[in-house]
Amino acid sequence: MTPDIKPLVAGNWKMNGQRDQLDQLALMSKGADAELSQKLDIVVCPPATLLYVATALAEDTGLKVGAQDCHANASGAHTGDVSAEMIADCLAEYCIVGHSERRTDHEESNADILAKTQACWRAGLKAIVCIGETEAEYDAGQAETVLSSQLAGSLPEGATDQNTIVAYEPVWAIGTGKTPSPEDIKAIHEFLRNELIERLHGPGERMKILYGGSVKPSNAAEILMIENVDGALVGGASLKAEDLLSICEVYRKV
Repeated sequence: MTPDIKPLVAGNWKMNGQRDQLDQLALMSKGADAELSQKLDIVVCPPATLLYVATALAEDTGLKVGAQDCHANASGAHTGDVSAEMIADCLAEYCIVGHSERRTDHEESNADILAKTQACWRAGLKAIVCIGETEAEYDAGQAETVLSSQLAGSLPEGATDQNTIVAYEPVWAIGTGKTPSPEDIKAIHEFLRNELIERLHGPGERMKILYGGSVKPSNAAEILMIENVDGALVGGASLKAEDLLSICEVYRKV
């Protein structure tokens, strides 16, 4: 944790979730009670097909809703894409950009992520900008070089702690059950904090840095209490309300 930064736990449902899972969203909304939502921001990012229903279920609760991606343009001939303005029109507040699965599967570059981050700001959304090294890069000792390059290329000028959140997800830990050691997580998050301060100054001191990669109830307490870890981006464990809320509960007694 970082003093004076309100943590955030975001659940990324990825390409999962149909109408029969709306009960999980309802349970998440109920579990995000006033006491817990004072301790942290709780965000769920369902697929676009459920976005508007999710915001309706979360209305007047402590649960916030985000999207998993957006197009850089506000509108146009982009069949199948969703703009940040459309996401905002569904009453969502956040949008994930630059997830490693987008960078890999859709060959999105740092420049693409930068443009999408600007699109989020244009629509009044908070951008959750993902960065992370592959296992080969990690094994070669290139993690810091890769992360520094991704930060420099993906964060536009004007990034602040009010419009942007950074999510560090080592690619080799996503969905694998593997996690870096607490010492490694601490070292990387300290490196990222220093990079943000060097570039952004005051806002860099206050910007949330989330950890992602096989976060689950059994390891959440250990990870979330690490210095400069300001919350988590949760994948598979966010599909069930019980699991996501168990991760959030770590902050209730802090």
